[in-house]
Amino acid sequence: MTATLKEISALYEKYVMETYARADILFVRGEGTRLYDAEGREYLDFAAGIAVCSLGHCHPSVTKAIQEQAGKLVHTSNLYLNEWQPRLAQKLVEHGFDGVCFFANSGAEANEGLIKLARKAGNEKGRYEIIAMNDSFHGRTLATLAATGRAKYRKGFQPDMPGFKFVDYNDIDAVRNAVDDKTAAVLVEPVQGEGGVIPACPEYLKALRALCDEKGILLLFDEVQCGVGRTGTFFAWQNSGVAPDALSMAKALGNGFPIGAMLASRKYAGVLTPGTHASTFGGTPLACAASCAVIDSIDREKILENVKIRSAFLMEKLRALASRYSCIKGVRGTGLLIGVVLDFPAGELLSILRSKGMIALSAGETVLRLVPPLTVSQADCEKAVALIDEAFAQLTDKS
Repeated sequence: MTATLKEISALYEKYVMETYARADILFVRGEGTRLYDAEGREYLDFAAGIAVCSLGHCHPSVTKAIQEQAGKLVHTSNLYLNEWQPRLAQKLVEHGFDGVCFFANSGAEANEGLIKLARKAGNEKGRYEIIAMNDSFHGRTLATLAATGRAKYRKGFQPDMPGFKFVDYNDIDAVRNAVDDKTAAVLVEPVQGEGGVIPACPEYLKALRALCDEKGILLLFDEVQCGVGRTGTFFAWQNSGVAPDALSMAKALGNGFPIGAMLASRKYAGVLTPGTHASTFGGTPLACAASCAVIDSIDREKILENVKIRSAFLMEKLRALASRYSCIKGVRGTGLLIGVVLDFPAGELLSILRSKGMIALSAGETVLRLVPPLTVSQADCEKAVALIDEAFAQLTDKS
């Protein structure tokens, strides 16, 4: 059955809660770095479903794994064993650090796991507070919202869940001054995504690690957006060599199939015991089979090498554009998580790019965020730069 944009828009308006400001585009098919709408128009995808489809749309190996597992076993519950969950956990440990995994369905759930781990670990000593960063984003549940350092997201949902302090990102003295006898952990994104694509300084992360060791508190990394290859290493922390005590991941882990995970170091393996944390749909055979295919594809196809090569090209070309257009105030990021800092709201630029057949994102209010599939080709990168150049030229002509 072929649906029209008008028909689907009418169904949305009548039956779907309006919690998103959706663009007026109906996507019906995807392949690699391309999306196709109901009218057959092609789009170059530099949003990847908000950094989710990192192997591109309908990756053959992931599609095959989902199809095969769906015909065998989809769900049993975590009251029983399934063959794919421990295999996935092993792969994540081998790509990161020695520890154990808990599986959930989303980034917010994975971050809830981090919060509960820290509180449970510090409970006997009366440690429950978590120091988070200004301009951070950790999710939409009440706890992860309370941990998010952007007040606009919390507006209307007060009172905030207690137990969180906020300090400036990349400021070790601010963290040090905030630690007290109630502090259980420090929660930080190695690269702030929603907050404006801002990487953490390696020296800052090293100082955080030393401070947490000194105070006997946990260092928690939110790698929901920047993990699983996005920054050119499998986990973003590997760029600095600073390993956390636990980290969260989701988004790219299933290449579009919903799955989230928390990886905690071996030291904290026994903190969350039976009955203290759970997830009905976390770590199903189907989700874990898909994720195993994702990781195997990253390794087999040398995806991390591609990220580094394409990132270097995009950074160079975007910085060249910045020298030509005064409205570009800077280019920053790590790997294929790139932000172009603007002196105007990014929404207008995104609209122009869509009209030219390219999908991208904003971060904060004035940052163009580029998160293409990690499989993106040189030709795709060249086309993206050309389209962005055209969009800036159009804006300049208008002004």
